[in-house]
Amino acid sequence: MKYVYPVIFTQEDNKYLVSVPDLSGCHTFGDDLSDAIEMARDAMAMWLCIAEDNKEDIPTPSINLKSDSGIVSLIDIDTEAYRKKTDSRAVKKTLSLPSWLNTRAELEGINFSAVLQEALKERLSHRA
Repeated sequence: MKYVYPVIFTQEDNKYLVSVPDLSGCHTFGDDLSDAIEMARDAMAMWLCIAEDNKEDIPTPSINLKSDSGIVSLIDIDTEAYRKKTDSRAVKKTLSLPSWLNTRAELEGINFSAVLQEALKERLSHRA
């Protein structure tokens, strides 16, 4: 899923504090503005992935957020891209297929995991 939220960057003691008002408890910091933006994306992506995994309601982004103490900027997040980048764990799945198909595939030296991954990526790309 793709999201865009306003973020407040406040400079303090040669660092930038980051706050995402719409995502409760979502705060981080960076050594400079570039680092703070990267850290904001990471913190927001983690927050949103956890909410998606727990099937929680995703907050609606605020419109026209203003801050007297910092810079307000919009930051975009793609949780699917974030998951691909950060979660490459292998998950074991048990599946069933006809015996004749299993025998034929084994004789051909087909890697079942690779074929399943390719098929799932292809199927899911058509739904995007």
